[in-house]
Amino acid sequence: MNQTKKFFLLFLSVAAFVMAKAQVDTSLSNVMPAPAAKKKNWSKLDLSTRANDHFMVQFGYDMWPEVPDSINTTGFSRHFNIYIMLDKPFQNSPHLSAGLGIGVGTSNIFFSGTYVNLKSTGSTLPFDDVSESYHFKKFKLSTGYVEVPVELRYSAKPAQPDKGFKMAFGIKGGLLLTAHTKGKNYVDGDGTSIYSKNYIQKESDRHFINSTRFAATGRIGFGHVSIDGSYQITSFLKAGAGPAIHPVSIGLTLSGL
Repeated sequence: MNQTKKFFLLFLSVAAFVMAKAQVDTSLSNVMPAPAAKKKNWSKLDLSTRANDHFMVQFGYDMWPEVPDSINTTGFSRHFNIYIMLDKPFQNSPHLSAGLGIGVGTSNIFFSGTYVNLKSTGSTLPFDDVSESYHFKKFKLSTGYVEVPVELRYSAKPAQPDKGFKMAFGIKGGLLLTAHTKGKNYVDGDGTSIYSKNYIQKESDRHFINSTRFAATGRIGFGHVSIDGSYQITSFLKAGAGPAIHPVSIGLTLSGL
């Protein structure tokens, strides 16, 4: 089973467990007869100013599944995203709401014994294996996007969503702002530093990277903390610039306000 399938099975398993637990709790509460509860009149409750994830910060692990073996990713590749959101509850279904926002998303992919040549004049982006020759001991490819996330949200406690179970699914679109590589500590084939161990080289170029990206997103959690995941629908590289790369992310979301 490939990494993408494992990721989504894990995410769906967590969601199914939480939802099943909620159903069990509800069924147990119905074992003993209880007075019929009055249906709450949501029309008289102002939810426009409630704290429901108007500010979100995300941090977690990034991976490139199903890429050729010649692309040697390694370490804790990671993302950091920050969004400001509007939340619009549905008038007739206050447990549901629509979220729309704007923010910035970044990704850092780390490589081992690989040189990603963004300044290449060829038609494809080279991922050169330099593990047995001169290379950087630490090397990463960083990208940054301005993004617009859209979510369909569910909150178990519409009046106090920061104190109950919540989940959201959606999509986000992004425009590429920056793409650069950063290499640190240039060494020879034996691992001996050529310059100072703090020597750093940066190269910046965007012409191989897809200028737009769209990703399916989801998160599930309680209160201010959620587990989030995303799958990039569009390829990371432009058509013809290299293998089809669809980044996958999983991490934590801290939200509030």
